[in-house]
Amino acid sequence: MTGAESAIRMAGPPARHRLVPVRRFPVARGLPMQRRQTGTIPAPLLWATVLGLLAVQAVLVVAMVHRESLTFDEDDHMFAGYMMWKTGDYGLNPEHPPLVKLLAAAPLLGDQLWIPPLHGWSFKKEAYLDGRDWLAHNDGASQRLVFRMRMAVGLLAWGLSLVVFFAAREWFGDGAALIAMTLVVFDPNIMAHSALVTTDLGVTLFFLASIWTFYRFATKPTVTRLLVAGLMAGLLAATKHSGILLIPMLVPAMIREVAAAPRGERGQRAGRIAGGFTAMVLIAVVVLWAFYGFRYAARPAGLALSTSLADYVQPLAHFDQSVVLTAARFHLLPESYLMGLADVKRMAQFYPTFALGRVYAHGQWWYFPAVILIKTTLGLLALNALALWAAFTGRIGRAREVFYVLSPGAVYLAIAMASGIDIGARHILPLYVMAAIFAGAGAAALARGSRPWAAAMAVLVAAHIASSLLNYPQQIAYANAAWGGAKNTHNLLSDANVDWGQQLYQVKAWQDRHPDEECWFAYFARPEIDPAVYGIRCHALPTIDTWWLGGEEIVPPVVHGAVLISAGDLSGCEWPSGMLNPYRGFQSMPPSAAIDDSVFVYEEQDGAGIPLEDAAALSRAEMVDTLLGERKTARALALAQQAAAMAPEYLLAQEALGDAEAASGNRAAAKSAWQAALAAAQKLEADAQASYVPGLERRLNRGGNRP
Repeated sequence: MTGAESAIRMAGPPARHRLVPVRRFPVARGLPMQRRQTGTIPAPLLWATVLGLLAVQAVLVVAMVHRESLTFDEDDHMFAGYMMWKTGDYGLNPEHPPLVKLLAAAPLLGDQLWIPPLHGWSFKKEAYLDGRDWLAHNDGASQRLVFRMRMAVGLLAWGLSLVVFFAAREWFGDGAALIAMTLVVFDPNIMAHSALVTTDLGVTLFFLASIWTFYRFATKPTVTRLLVAGLMAGLLAATKHSGILLIPMLVPAMIREVAAAPRGERGQRAGRIAGGFTAMVLIAVVVLWAFYGFRYAARPAGLALSTSLADYVQPLAHFDQSVVLTAARFHLLPESYLMGLADVKRMAQFYPTFALGRVYAHGQWWYFPAVILIKTTLGLLALNALALWAAFTGRIGRAREVFYVLSPGAVYLAIAMASGIDIGARHILPLYVMAAIFAGAGAAALARGSRPWAAAMAVLVAAHIASSLLNYPQQIAYANAAWGGAKNTHNLLSDANVDWGQQLYQVKAWQDRHPDEECWFAYFARPEIDPAVYGIRCHALPTIDTWWLGGEEIVPPVVHGAVLISAGDLSGCEWPSGMLNPYRGFQSMPPSAAIDDSVFVYEEQDGAGIPLEDAAALSRAEMVDTLLGERKTARALALAQQAAAMAPEYLLAQEALGDAEAASGNRAAAKSAWQAALAAAQKLEADAQASYVPGLERRLNRGGNRP
């Protein structure tokens, strides 16, 4: 007889309960009550399974990222991290806090690498293009340095799996923990970002760690637990600016902690919880400062931000400006961190969205729910639906722990839906780990004592694994079978949901199979990443990124050979309106080949060539903008006239013509072109017109002078 059984019998249960056998409540000596409810797994089997899952995770992630070329933001983060270590420069990439960048660059500290000269560009352009050149010079297509940095960041993926296991184990028991860990290890969205040098996996890890450690403090307040919770919150803040959302995410849990206390103890409980939370935040701020070397200035002596913080916050709402500038005035947070906060708010104001086959000028509230339905395995969706039923019917029990799983996720989803930046499932990865833990809790509860339920849960877990592995290794482009799978993702979503520029090795392989075929490539990550570094010799087609970062090439209106278009450029996801996408005509054409479900090949038929009038006009309009900046007016005017002749109804061609005519002193001609551009702009969707109509009207109202 165990000690717990003896205690139950000595307590003398009511007579009506005496017939209930005590063996219905299996316990192991010393285990917490939640483990008793879900049963235990023998320690050798438990830890062997955990180690096996970690080994499988390592093999899957290493093999996957080894075949992927650089993704959109990686060179930016890698270079910024290296410069932080070497020069203490936190201003090259203030978009994100330092933790992941420092971790990634740590393996290179012993290497003496070539560093490109700084150009004094805006911080976005400087970090992207210098990072591109830095990697191209030191690493090339071999990606040996890239692989080392990715493996350093991959440690966070192991950390996430372990935190999922230990949190789920404490909350719901051994069985739930192993199920949750299995779901995370094989989840296609988590796998896709597990070893990329970006902030998404790291912030997912530290969100969960912060929630779990705060729970541990709330259930048993000690100084040690408070310090650990503060450290986790600090690591979260040092990983990504969205870490600040931990504050509203924990508010419902704190309210519940107070409400669940006996009436006479609620005041004491409220003080303890509020005080602990305040201390946790203060500890987190100290940890955050430590990652910036306890220095306010973003850049070392002799260097300044390309745009001052005071100027950078000007487009923000008055309240947002006041918050950032007040924090700056009193040095409450590092300058680089505040610059990143301002950047997040600025990006949310104009970032377009592509969803369900349509471009929107701004974010849509339903975007992330749609992403969840499309990019979550059907097995995980079903497991969570059943877990909800199990929770409402009391089969899971553990109401406090269920609340810690569900309420932070609900707050996070609500804020994400209102954020205005809708560019990928990677921004809601924290929801996937919470869903895995909740699914594990529900599956373990339903399977306990019921072979049919156990079999059903096993089938759903297996379905989750199979759905993911059938798409492996193209996990970025994953979509579940109900939406047509990865082959159809590009018709539904864009950006990091399908195409993050990761396919250059496979494009090079296609080129090697077609050595004599001329090709034209609209590459989503150009010019942040140069396909030529990987040996790709295709001509460069213009994109919206080549407009602001350069790298344009003059394109003929009809090309011969093959046109390759990344999914992001095919959807036009970065344009405020699909009508501005120069490749929209290809959307209704079946490609002759699909590379990694995210680069599409269109080949000419019968030597007739492939028309590219809008792309040709765009390439000239982009060059016009560059030439006018260099005061090469005559050349700019000639190209603008060509652009307008090739695509007379294309807004950007007429706008460029008006600008070139104005710079040449031809005011009447400038007004005529701008009026044509304005007419085209007024045909755009209402929310997209704001990007063009006011600027064109200002040009016209100023009598033909370019602003």
